[in-house]
Amino acid sequence: MWNKLNKSMMFCQMMFGLSFYGVMVILTRFFLENLGYSEADTMMVVGAFSSIGPLFAIAGGFIADKFLGAYRSLSIAYFGFSAGYVLLVLGASTINVPMSLAGIALASYARGLMSPSYPSLYKRTFKSQEDFENGYPVNYSVNNVGALLGQYLFPMFVLVIGFYGSFLLSGLLAFAAFCMLILFRKQLQGVGADIDQAAVSTKNWILFAITSLAMIGMVFFMFSNMDIGKNIVYAIGLAAIGYFISLMLKAEKADSLRMGTILIVTALTTAFFVYYGQMMTSMTMVTINTMRGDLFGLIPIAPEASMSMNPLWCIVAGPVIAGTFSSLEKRNIHFTTATKIGFSFILTAIAFGILAFAVKNIGESVVIRPEVFLVIHFFQAFAEVIVGSLVVAFILSVAPKHIENFSVSLFSVAIALSGIVGAVFSTSIAAEKGQEITQEFVQQVYGGYFSLLTVLAVVMVLVAFIASIAIRKMLAAADQSKPQQNMELNDAES
Repeated sequence: MWNKLNKSMMFCQMMFGLSFYGVMVILTRFFLENLGYSEADTMMVVGAFSSIGPLFAIAGGFIADKFLGAYRSLSIAYFGFSAGYVLLVLGASTINVPMSLAGIALASYARGLMSPSYPSLYKRTFKSQEDFENGYPVNYSVNNVGALLGQYLFPMFVLVIGFYGSFLLSGLLAFAAFCMLILFRKQLQGVGADIDQAAVSTKNWILFAITSLAMIGMVFFMFSNMDIGKNIVYAIGLAAIGYFISLMLKAEKADSLRMGTILIVTALTTAFFVYYGQMMTSMTMVTINTMRGDLFGLIPIAPEASMSMNPLWCIVAGPVIAGTFSSLEKRNIHFTTATKIGFSFILTAIAFGILAFAVKNIGESVVIRPEVFLVIHFFQAFAEVIVGSLVVAFILSVAPKHIENFSVSLFSVAIALSGIVGAVFSTSIAAEKGQEITQEFVQQVYGGYFSLLTVLAVVMVLVAFIASIAIRKMLAAADQSKPQQNMELNDAES
């Protein structure tokens, strides 16, 4: 099953996890301390950095399919990461805001270019679909290992080599992945699709260059003007959903009903990832202001590195969740995807309930131990793995074949919309510059915010379970409608 090609690509995935999440975890302090951003503006930029990449996966898929192929798109993406991080190095060393924003804009575009290209090419390095399905979870774990190490280590690297040194390290890691792809160029292109093996026309290179420059420019504008930028994200996301709805209305009844279930699941996914996005925004701000001490008194951990607890638990959660649902299905106990999302909201309600309790009962020292956040991330990571691993599979199982890829892209749209919405919500707890973080501030501002999120999570449990009933009925109606449509088609042909 394993060979040099898929191992080389997993090396690239590891380098992505190390470099991208290493940068993400130190961006909050970088914008706060080096660039002088307010807490509100910082949370908006970091929230956008975590979400804009998935939004542009729609364009990335189009570029890979029509212009360059998966291999070239992936190689250019990793080179784009390297170049973006170099711009961050220059921005950090000169305290240059536009250059720093250009760096994260280029990295965001590279992520959108990488997201659809990597799984497409990775799949082709295996001999069979079964081998790919067995190997892909390993690749997911490799990504989480990279994310864990990046989020844990980079805040410590900043103390030794500064922000510019840390960004330079990220650039070197991404460039190492780029070199690996170049090293295996012939073999990877050999197993790729026809477009990978064919030469790219001058026209396609020009179209790609123009498209890329326009998109990078738009992302830069969005980061520079977040009030307008968030509306651009809303517009792109809603336009994609609107187009999907127009296709649904034109489809036959059976397909239309199944597409309707995709819309429901997309809405639930968007709501869930609003909570996931808090990890990069409001929760990071809370840890920076309140988390002190070593984990279990033994493991040193920087406040912003608390995010590393998420991939740690994700690594554990994957096989546990897979084994649990597999065991239940052997006993003929089956849950719909919406019901499983409901389970995720239960776990999310527990996680945010613990956080709300912690901040509401914080002592005069205004300190929360790292162990509290370890428990919070335990519940939220298990919830994330359920949604992240099952929603795409559900979409693929019900989407009409001719719009399968576009249907899957709605998952990325959900992540993008939720990232911006979550960042907007997070700004409500932003402290003014120079404001002292007191016990009263934490209890009232943080406590009120996370208590509200906990209550809304409980409401979403009920919404998800109601949606599950609706989806079950819609799929049953679709199954009943299909035979009728086939009979009518046969009668017409007769």
